This record gives sequence, C-alpha cells and structure tokens, in this order.
Amino acid sequence: MQSDIADVHHSVFDIADLHPLFIRKMPFWKRTFDIICASMGLLFLSPLFVIISILIKVVSHGPIFFKQERVGYGGKRFIMYKFRTLKSNTDTSIHKEYLSELIHAEDCFKGIDTCTTMEKIENDSHIIPFGNFLRCTSMDELPQLINILIGEMSIIGPRPPIPYEVEQYQNWFRDRFDIVPGLTGLWQVSGKNNLTYQEMIRLDIHYIRTQSFRLDLKILLLTPFVIFDTVKENYKS
Repeated sequence: MQSDIADVHHSVFDIADLHPLFIRKMPFWKRTFDIICASMGLLFLSPLFVIISILIKVVSHGPIFFKQERVGYGGKRFIMYKFRTLKSNTDTSIHKEYLSELIHAEDCFKGIDTCTTMEKIENDSHIIPFGNFLRCTSMDELPQLINILIGEMSIIGPRPPIPYEVEQYQNWFRDRFDIVPGLTGLWQVSGKNNLTYQEMIRLDIHYIRTQSFRLDLKILLLTPFVIFDTVKENYKS
C-alpha cells in the first residue's frame, strides 16, 4: 500500500503545464463515505472531545475551539474548526510571513539544500501547554468532522488554505478548489513536512485527477501510521 502512494509521489512531479480543471460535483460514494466516517468519528470520539475540551480550559484562558476562515470548494469561504492550541489573540503575522516564504520559494525538489519545505514553525511561544501534543497527533483537527458532516469538507482532499494564503497563489494553484477540501490527503501520506509548497500543490492536483474510493481508502488507512511516525519523531529521546 505504501509503495503505491510512493509511486504516485514520484510520478506526479512530471506534471508541467497544468491546464485549468472544471469544478467537479462530489461523487455519491465520496459523500456517503464522508457522512459515515464523520458520524462514527463524532460518536465514538465524543469522550475524547470532552477530555480535550476540559484540558484546554484548565491550561489556558479562552475558547475551546479555534475558528478560522478558509477557502474551499469553488473558492467559497467557510469557517473551519479546530481545538485551540494557541493563546488567545495571538498575532498571526509570523505565520503569514512564513507562508509567503513557502509560496514564493523556487520550484525545487526534495534533496536540494535550497528547498523550503513544509515544516511547522518550531518553538512557538504562543502554543498553550498540551498544544504541541494536540498538533503532532493531529487531534486538534478532530472538530473538522463537523465541517465534514455539513458538507464543507471531506475526509480526503486538499487542505483548505487561508484567504491571505490564496491572495499569493499562482493561477494553477487554484485548481485545488475544484473539489471539496479534506481532513487528510495525498500530501499528508507522501512526505508532508519534507515537501515544498509546490510539491504539495502538485500532489493535490494529481489526487483531484485520479481520485477513487480505492485511493481514498488507502490514504485513510495510511494516515494513522503517518501520525504515529510524527509523534515518534517529535518525542524521541
């Protein structure tokens, strides 16, 4: 299964002049898959939601959920939910500058020293206690099951970007909006933080062109292993 994903990762970077895609209607199987997964997730993970909510209130002042405007299907904006991992009223200018650096980096490939890869900002003093754990385990993303249930997101698909991120997009980046954004996707199981921004975009567009139930299932099954590897890397001695 992992070799199949790796093959996609190596072949996708042959894409050169990417042509505009048309807005695609979500297949019936995909929406059914989303509703089943999101409903079961919210049901069985509800005790975890309660525990995380209590911990966030205990270790910091502010709301439990972080609500952020994102750009989704067809370029339409929506409010995406996360468990809050930053202190309230945190200045986002550092993240904005970092995204700008990623977007405008030269189109280079993994293995070249000058590549700017998708690593998260380290040692962020604005992260609340327990916040790093929520992030590296991706548990902060769990409230997006609500976005999925109401149809704003899908289980599998490109991650929805922030509006100020989209303002700096090259035209071909916008092909990502041809399908509903996802909780996890091909990028996350194909290298994630070791990829450049443009490599991520190419993987997203490749997924849009080749999506199938079989591919979605593979990505979903690989995601826990990727999260486990991330946790192991972050907490290794």
